[in-house]
Amino acid sequence: MLNMLATMTTGPWSTNLGLLVLRAILGFVMVAHGYNHIFGGGKIKGTAGWFESLGMKPGIVHAWAASITELGAGILVMVGLLTPLAAAGVIGVMVVALLTNHLKNGFFIFRPGEGYEYVVTLILGAVAIGCTGPGAWSIDAHLKVVTNLSPVSQVALTIVPGVLGALALLAACWRPVKR
Repeated sequence: MLNMLATMTTGPWSTNLGLLVLRAILGFVMVAHGYNHIFGGGKIKGTAGWFESLGMKPGIVHAWAASITELGAGILVMVGLLTPLAAAGVIGVMVVALLTNHLKNGFFIFRPGEGYEYVVTLILGAVAIGCTGPGAWSIDAHLKVVTNLSPVSQVALTIVPGVLGALALLAACWRPVKR
């Protein structure tokens, strides 16, 4: 069975399996996060209020933007479609979360206010997927979408839009509340 899988791919089956597992969990976490922002707890209105309390103005716009990005990027990462750009979406949302809420609380997530270990793990998982590529078991590989990129292009399409997009959003819209 394993030999059959190995012959069905362009690379080692273990690499493709590892990339599939990483894509699946990273994508699932992002979809669950976006879904929860819209439908869980306080729903989108509660998410908007929380974003406002963090200084993201207007909160409702950022709640929808973050939630839709989490859902869309999560699905794209899971299926391996437009992978560097999907990973950039994850990076962007998580960099905003890191800087607006988590960084000041220390490393561990269980600390009051939630530390940054979780969001940094998601950021680095997205960097790994975006820079490495989704593997042969992906829609990108099947349709030959973004598979012929140079390593520099792949890294640039993953990190630059994610980080610069987050920083531009923060510069334009984040007004931290003085406590």
